[in-house]
Formats: sequence, structure tokens, C-alpha cells
Amino acid sequence: MPKRVLTGTVVSDKTDKTVIVSVERRVQHALYGKIIKRSKKYHAHDEANEYHTGETVRIEECAPISKLKTWKAIGRIGAEIAIPIPTDNA
Repeated sequence: MPKRVLTGTVVSDKTDKTVIVSVERRVQHALYGKIIKRSKKYHAHDEANEYHTGETVRIEECAPISKLKTWKAIGRIGAEIAIPIPTDNA
């Protein structure tokens, strides 16, 4: 069975090797039919502490790592890596 992959926004990176990712989905209201947003927070494993608040990331289901962590962060979405330009300040 394939592992689930979700996309969400990092809302907290304060804990070591863990990020909290808010995943938003759109559902139709059962009675009124209006499209509404529902969100859920997932604790995801981030081994290198490389993801920070505000970034959009992909998370993948994995075996339980701790009581709350059963997901791992697998990559950024739409972010370019900034390369610092050296300046000669002599």
C-alpha cells in the first residue's frame, strides 16, 4: 500500500528535529453545499532542522517515531535555495 503524501505549511519549528505542519483541505458542507476549509496539524520528523515557519513542505507517512510523530518531512514546495553573493568589502 502506498504511503500518503500531504502538502502543508510549517506553523512551528521550535522543537528539535520536529516541525508542525498545518494541512488544509476543502470539503463541501453536508446540508448547505458550500465549500469550506478544514485544517489539521501534523507533527513531522525533520532530522536536519532544515524547515522553518512559513515554508510550504511535503510530508510522508512513516512508522511511528514517537507518540505524536508518524510523518516525516520530505521536501519544500516552490522554494528556491538562495545562494549568497560574495562582496568585496576591503
